[in-house]
Amino acid sequence: MIREKSDYQDKKQTLKTYFGYDSFRPGQEEIVDRILAGQDVLAVMPTGAGKSLCYQLPALLMTGISIVVSSLMTDQVKALNEAGVHAAYINSSLTENQIARALELAAAGRYKIIYVARNVWRRPGFWILPAIRSCRC
Repeated sequence: MIREKSDYQDKKQTLKTYFGYDSFRPGQEEIVDRILAGQDVLAVMPTGAGKSLCYQLPALLMTGISIVVSSLMTDQVKALNEAGVHAAYINSSLTENQIARALELAAAGRYKIIYVARNVWRRPGFWILPAIRSCRC
């Protein structure tokens, strides 16, 4: 559920608390605001411009789970967990039992962000799982 922008007055506090920044880089705040307003966003930014923050910060401010389809996930999940954000990844390096456990924890509300590899994303049955049906992508 997308909330009104006025509900997101703590955007800059979240930026400081979880990411350690006092201000946004050029373009980031506009992208974050559009996501928070429920708009579809395509953001093309150079390497090092802070693309990850543009979807991670809204995920922290919104209810529910956010799914990120990415092949670059282990470092981001590690950094998020170290910052106090419960995040997980699901990819082909995990066993079926590990994937099942991650999805159980997701269904229990443990994670705010789950990174999913493309090969798992396309897997038959992945989207019928209760933890995934109620997420944002």
